[in-house]
Amino acid sequence: MPHTLASLVNHTALKLTVLAGEERLEAPVRWAHASELIDPVPYMEGGELLLITALKLDAEDAEATRRYARRIAEAGVVGLGFAVGVNYEGVPQALVDAAREQGLPLLGVPRRTPFIAISKAVSAAVAADQYRAVTAGFEAQRELTRAALSAEGPAELLARLAAHLDGWAALYDASGAVAAAAPDWAARRAARLTDDVGRLRERPAPASSVVSDTDGDDRVELQSLGTGRRARGVLAVGTAAPLGTAERYAVHSAVALLTLTTERSRALQDAEQRLGDAVLKMLLAGEPDHARAVAGRLYGGLLDAPFRVVVAEPVAGEPSSGGAAGAGAVGVLDALADAMDSAAARTGEAVLAVPDGGRLIVLVTDGGAAADACAAYAAEAEARAGAQPRARGRAARAEAGNGAWVAVGLSAPTGPIAAANAYRQAEQALSVARRRGRALVEHEDVAAGSVLPLLADDAVRAFADGLLRALREHDATGRGDLVASLRAWLARHGQWDAAAADLGVHRHTLRYRMRRVEEILGRSLDDADVRMELWLALKATSAPQGE
Repeated sequence: MPHTLASLVNHTALKLTVLAGEERLEAPVRWAHASELIDPVPYMEGGELLLITALKLDAEDAEATRRYARRIAEAGVVGLGFAVGVNYEGVPQALVDAAREQGLPLLGVPRRTPFIAISKAVSAAVAADQYRAVTAGFEAQRELTRAALSAEGPAELLARLAAHLDGWAALYDASGAVAAAAPDWAARRAARLTDDVGRLRERPAPASSVVSDTDGDDRVELQSLGTGRRARGVLAVGTAAPLGTAERYAVHSAVALLTLTTERSRALQDAEQRLGDAVLKMLLAGEPDHARAVAGRLYGGLLDAPFRVVVAEPVAGEPSSGGAAGAGAVGVLDALADAMDSAAARTGEAVLAVPDGGRLIVLVTDGGAAADACAAYAAEAEARAGAQPRARGRAARAEAGNGAWVAVGLSAPTGPIAAANAYRQAEQALSVARRRGRALVEHEDVAAGSVLPLLADDAVRAFADGLLRALREHDATGRGDLVASLRAWLARHGQWDAAAADLGVHRHTLRYRMRRVEEILGRSLDDADVRMELWLALKATSAPQGE
């Protein structure tokens, strides 16, 4: 507990008397300092008890004492000690009035009490307070360490920390979600700070910030966890007042212990990732039995239930540009992985995630929390970019600017035997997602939909334009309408009368036009492959962009 003016007044050896400012004797005293300067303020830091004999100050001049008292009070001096019987036989009334006017405590110091005795008393009290704070901090560190090593781990650590601070504490995981809180009611309060946590996580670790809980009187301090470029978590502590020395020791200890826990977890995750990489390679190589044997208890449960394959790829800027992903784009893969890992951890399900160059391959339980988190992350990313599902496509991405986003392909539910096929499904869905400017496409959407959106590819359009160019150039001369005639004939499956009726021409005219098509293209319309290519070329050149 900090030393106060009241404790100095109650110090029997000092014999101090209170002459003014009785209502402010509970002010803490940081130091005691003697100065005879007319303006000692430049040498004050605030919180001092200033000791004077009025060697240079005219303590009987009302205006001079008023200026002096106002100046030191504004500088944060908490009290003024006046030596009685040194330069003045008593305490001048002008000084007493000036102190009362400023609400500044004025203490009378008897002649037999040297200033050094007061300084020693304050110094001893400050040292004792610091010793108590350090001792309490070490005790808190031991208590928090025991909690961190207990079966409850971080949850128990937060409970002990909250009790020590007489406040609340919360832990946010790598995705920014509340992972644990103490007491239990603090989870709701911590959830209101996710935006502040998100901003802190964007800064290189270690980082900290102080925020205010707008719905309460708490002072909330946020501390990032981790030693790498990206924060592995965030600790929040809420208290009614700024942290004291002992409380600060406790928070620093908690940060160190939680950082150690997250770094240890990251080392285990690296080992799990290497194991997951081996399991995935065996699955894609068609060796499900070997994959099960290697997976063991870590991934065995995932392989026993239907799972889905996720293939995600960062994209920088508008998807059709084909540009390489930058550092910001790569970060979205980390965020996606964190979101799935955190969701799976809360439900106890396994997730197998393997970075593959600039992509991320993930096996998630069908209908599980990780799959839901993937879909939610993609939906949020798409909403931020301003895209409307299956509607605005590339145009939406162009309007959204060239910020980083993520494209995700999701396979149909599968098992270990068909994992390679599921991987191909996810890759196909990813390709469609990129072309459509979508954040996520499921294989079921591709399989159940029309093939026409797949033709909205620049390479397909270039091929179609080249194939039909000669016919369009012929039509441009006004010597016939070969493109429209070809489209009508193919639409009617080669039925001359029906196609001619659609065009409003005689069937012999249509036969002549189809012979001209064959002559110009140098291909026979009797060939089914030729008819298929021409039909797709017609559909590709007439399909709207971005579908």
